[in-house]
Amino acid sequence: MIDFAFAADGAAPSALMQFAPLVLILLVFYFLIMRPQQKKFKAHQQMLSELKKGDKIITSSGIAGRITKVGEQFFSVEIAPNVEVEIERNAITSKAAA
Repeated sequence: MIDFAFAADGAAPSALMQFAPLVLILLVFYFLIMRPQQKKFKAHQQMLSELKKGDKIITSSGIAGRITKVGEQFFSVEIAPNVEVEIERNAITSKAAA
């Protein structure tokens, strides 16, 4: 039979070494996932705040149009001649090339 004293002979790793892999995983997660998403969100918010009447936009559903009225939460967008729809600000994904 193995003596208990012989089996527990190894030195216990320090608390810092036990948490080092967890800290490393969290850092990788932050720099590869969280930080790029935050940058993308800030760029999208800036693009939305800079939109003005006459800009061509593309919505999240793929509809392209030209802004005719700018509101606090909604834009009026002309999607065809004499056809205007109201679109929520967050539904706009990008500015279309002019």
